[in-house]
Amino acid sequence: MTHSTTVALPPSDVLERAKRFFSERVPQAAAFVEKEGPGFLVLRGQGGEEIALHAWADAAGKTQVRASTLFFDQALDRFLSTLPLEAPLAVA
Repeated sequence: MTHSTTVALPPSDVLERAKRFFSERVPQAAAFVEKEGPGFLVLRGQGGEEIALHAWADAAGKTQVRASTLFFDQALDRFLSTLPLEAPLAVA
């Protein structure tokens, strides 16, 4: 599933929070950094499952976040709920 929203944080803060959240706050579904770069983060968890996050500033300067996973939907929803959302979360 793919989760998308707009948040009131810089993109780098979103990715830093994701690293901390998935390594510390969700012990039953912990995931750790596998790859990262400017604007993206790939976390790998139990059974090799992954969470891919992309955060960027759009033309209006708003931070857009898109994240996808097949296994960590509940944990991803929980993480996104900790962010200061500026738009409703869209799940597709």
